[in-house]
Amino acid sequence: MRIADMNWSDVEARVAKDDRCVLPLGSTEQHAQLSLCVDMILAERVALEAAEPLGIPVFPAMPYGLAPYFGAYPGTVTLKVETLLAVVRDVVASFERMGFRRILIVSGHGGNAPAGALANELMLERPHLSIKFHEWWKAPKTWAKGQEIHPSGSHANWMENFPWTRLAHAPAPATEKAKLDVAHFKAVSPPAGRALLGDGSFGGAYQMEDEAMLALWQAGVEETRAALEGPWADA
Repeated sequence: MRIADMNWSDVEARVAKDDRCVLPLGSTEQHAQLSLCVDMILAERVALEAAEPLGIPVFPAMPYGLAPYFGAYPGTVTLKVETLLAVVRDVVASFERMGFRRILIVSGHGGNAPAGALANELMLERPHLSIKFHEWWKAPKTWAKGQEIHPSGSHANWMENFPWTRLAHAPAPATEKAKLDVAHFKAVSPPAGRALLGDGSFGGAYQMEDEAMLALWQAGVEETRAALEGPWADA
């Protein structure tokens, strides 16, 4: 249930029946030949598909996150850590005023992990809230499905290449790319990182068969829905 398809009275009526809601966190950053908004697209879509049968409101995906290491690539937007945390804190406070008490944060970007620590901090400050931080692609069953397809899944390679993250004018290369030394990449400046990384993929195959990708997606939707269903702390 998209907040964009609701008005204020719809939200008031919904929260009176169910105090769960979802906040997707994304990022706008280079993803090789894929959309710059891959992480936002995936976070919002998996949240919507997971929440729809439950009637749980999904707020618009936050399009910006922490991506300083991609700062030399045009199109990449990165926040400061304190900015991301301040925005998430303010958004959660708004949810709380609306009456929501169980909040699922669905992240589509690994760089947004500090928001998970903030969720724990907020629950210390507000014990009546229950907040889960869910990195959908890293959830156990979803990750296992990805490993079953191929253990090389990583940034901007096949693991993020879904029909809805592709660009018609930029087909995936048919070749495979050598695996990136991620530790080395993250230890250098953004311009030096771009020189190491080239097109932006972390290596491996750029694309897999859609049948395999849809199976991975289904696992992600089901595991995100399970996170919404519980267990939750008493609120």
